Amino acid sequence: MLKLWGRATSMNVQKVVWTLEEIGLPYERIDVGGRHGGLDTPAYKTLNPNQRIPTVEDDGAVVWESNAVVRYVAARYSEGGLWDRDPGKRAEADQWMDWMQTTLGPDFFAVFAAVVRTPPQKQDKAAIQGHVKALGERYGVLDRQLEGRAFLLGDKLSMADLINGATLYRYYEMEIERPALPRLAAWYERLKERPAYRKGVMVSFEELRAR
Repeated sequence: MLKLWGRATSMNVQKVVWTLEEIGLPYERIDVGGRHGGLDTPAYKTLNPNQRIPTVEDDGAVVWESNAVVRYVAARYSEGGLWDRDPGKRAEADQWMDWMQTTLGPDFFAVFAAVVRTPPQKQDKAAIQGHVKALGERYGVLDRQLEGRAFLLGDKLSMADLINGATLYRYYEMEIERPALPRLAAWYERLKERPAYRKGVMVSFEELRAR
């Protein structure tokens, strides 16, 4: 059985859980990281020299970095589904997966760090406002991409949705101002209807909040 190392409150782990649940693949998730610790053990360092999460062990394969794990799981267990047989379609998914890491991600994590991970008395309101504005502009790109589409690449869920959609629960739960992005909001509502999304992504992040 596939083993997934990582805590449920890690968004990078959540991408993988959502993928596994969509496919219906049996797996065992092992809590490491955060309050669980365990990343600095010799055994875990052997699996992942970066001492980060997630890491997957599967039939002799060891894969880390969340996007790489999603690609691996999709390629091995969802060919013709999440793993499109058309290389061009896979490249479309790849570009949006990388876009999340390089473009959306930095602004998203800056907002999350400033609003959730920083104690209220230490928060820089002006800086937060700037980060939130920048993040809204990034989500505006997704809103435009969704015009005429149910999902980012068309009428079915893809790896692009898994990587970018994993951010939406936190985005809509954080106490911040958000621009009116109706297509993004409608996409989020469609994702929330999926049991795999609810199980994998809609996980309370209260334990991560600084007091």
